[in-house]
Amino acid sequence: MLKACEQPLTSAYDVAVLDLDGVVYVGQDAVDGAAEALNAAQSGGMHLAFVTNNAARPPSVVGDHLRELGIDARDEDVVTSAQAAARLMAGQLPEGSRVFLMGGEGLDLALRERGLVPVTSGTDDVAGVVQGYGPDILWKQVMQGATLVRSGLPWVASNTDMTIPTPSGVAPGNGAAVRMVAEFAEREPQVAGKPERPLFEETLTRVGGERPVVIGDRLDTDIAGAVTMGWDSLLVLTGVTGLDELVCAGKDERPTFIAPGLAGLSEAHQAPEVTDDGVRLGGWSATVQEGGLTVSGEGSEADWWRVVADTAWTHLDAEGQPVATDRVTPPR
Repeated sequence: MLKACEQPLTSAYDVAVLDLDGVVYVGQDAVDGAAEALNAAQSGGMHLAFVTNNAARPPSVVGDHLRELGIDARDEDVVTSAQAAARLMAGQLPEGSRVFLMGGEGLDLALRERGLVPVTSGTDDVAGVVQGYGPDILWKQVMQGATLVRSGLPWVASNTDMTIPTPSGVAPGNGAAVRMVAEFAEREPQVAGKPERPLFEETLTRVGGERPVVIGDRLDTDIAGAVTMGWDSLLVLTGVTGLDELVCAGKDERPTFIAPGLAGLSEAHQAPEVTDDGVRLGGWSATVQEGGLTVSGEGSEADWWRVVADTAWTHLDAEGQPVATDRVTPPR
């Protein structure tokens, strides 16, 4: 269930491990209020780590984008799954090894920084394969890379996100391409990105911090990764997670806190009260009747989501199936 924090999260935690897509921006545009919330958090003494499963862009390009959006971001505080993937591969191969690249500029640069030699054609003397999202990957690269994977070479995937948010809607992510290669090669990759540990470990190695809180919009990567690491987390509802996804969250995908957006960083968080009559918080009351969720009362948008989450998860744990949500509409 959700927890309480009597002080703003910016005071309770020393570093925010921030996802980017769906949290800070969607496409080229900032999420409403994101820049103001993040700059205020930094002014209050919180360190920000900008952490993304997107391996296509180098940290400097991501940093430029953040600054264009009005966020006071440093390149060294940007950590990508490409960097974590390169570290994983470098730990298995001698320096100077040739690595076949199915990915973009971000992975290319990260491999070179680790002393490896990325190649995109020819397979002679290739010692490993790294795969990540790249909008300009050619089909012949995918075919060559998949063949090398099938031969048994070390294979690292930057991430396995099945979807990514875009201005025009949800689109296939790197995970869709990874699954295609995995089915062809009949094996699974080593995964560097969220929800696995390497990217989180890479973040603290590069950025530091003793009391991290993960901020994300995805239950299966951001929040599940926080659970894996034993870190607290804040789910924001500006990306791919909506009501249908939230009520289905298992115990390994549940956040510590929920907020509509990044403004929740500067707020204290109350936990809903669970009673025999339902779940209550801030003027809202939620119950399950005949398998369907009902919510009554009035209050803040954030508290609505919190009572819904605890009600749905209580029902899921007790009944083994998600609550129906056709009777409720999230407030705006």
